[in-house]
Amino acid sequence: MKRGLGLLLALLALPALAVPFWGAKQSSPVGTPPSQLKPGEWIWDGNELTAGPIAVVVSLTEQRAYVYRNGLLIGVSTVSTGKKGHETPTGVFTILQKDKDHHSSLYNNAPMPYQQRLTWGGIALHAGGLPGYPESHGCVHLPTEFARQLFVATHMGMTVVISEEGKSPREVVHPGVLTPIQADSGADGIQPRLTSNEPFRWRPELAPTGPLSILLSGADRRVIVLRNGVEIGRARIDIRDPEVPLGTRVLIVKNGSIEGDNEALPGTAIPRWTAIDVPGRSDAGTTLAAGQVNRIILPKQFASLVYPLLVPGVTMLVTDGSVLPGTDSGTQQQVLDSNPPEV
Repeated sequence: MKRGLGLLLALLALPALAVPFWGAKQSSPVGTPPSQLKPGEWIWDGNELTAGPIAVVVSLTEQRAYVYRNGLLIGVSTVSTGKKGHETPTGVFTILQKDKDHHSSLYNNAPMPYQQRLTWGGIALHAGGLPGYPESHGCVHLPTEFARQLFVATHMGMTVVISEEGKSPREVVHPGVLTPIQADSGADGIQPRLTSNEPFRWRPELAPTGPLSILLSGADRRVIVLRNGVEIGRARIDIRDPEVPLGTRVLIVKNGSIEGDNEALPGTAIPRWTAIDVPGRSDAGTTLAAGQVNRIILPKQFASLVYPLLVPGVTMLVTDGSVLPGTDSGTQQQVLDSNPPEV
């Protein structure tokens, strides 16, 4: 009798234990343009939280979420937000609570895995249905595996900005590879463009300490330096043999240096820039030769400011596409590897 009762109770419990799996199980290739992601698809490279602050931008207009680490894009996902009558609010939020196995107290104990609460009124990020249009009761639905990756990477108090056309700046509604917000507050993080008589800008006081990331765009002829998620400098550059693409890749400074003359800063060693393993590329572990490094011509004064900061662990995203806000020549966005190897 006891055995039969136990079996019955176990069977009755099965529906409650069944949690759906939403969306793709694996990341799309890193080079996939976010605009080409189908409902349930996502991009993420790396499972561990590494150096630099994280921030999330959710575009209700695009029905996508963008994740930034240390100022550069590391992940993007399709989402489903609030339907008519249950619209997801726009604004700046912080993560108030995290619950890996959350079930709703409002909607019949519905499973909401990897929940990250944004308001005490019921708005949260969590895994959920992804039909390709807004269908939630206000929450931001994510693919299950992407929600898990994000849950592992984030922390309490992290900034989440929810934007919408007509209510938010364009750069936040249609985010790019460079963060449009300040990670600690959600305020506008876009720095003004260089003026015609401004070869470079250098403001290290904006972020005196923290990990360094660099973004180099061949289309824009720009290099942008970020520290602790904040832009501290940018410069105009020239490129030798500009008809030859730079290629989109992610590089990391490793211990040691390479042979050759440093034309950017004569008399100093050339850092050992080594390719990081990212989906869609097969050059992981390859170190740039002096000729490849010297293709980039920096203003001498800017080089003298940046080169002392190029210590092992510094990462650089190189792209042939445009990254500056407001340019019409932009090509696909590239997602920076979020888990670079140890140096």
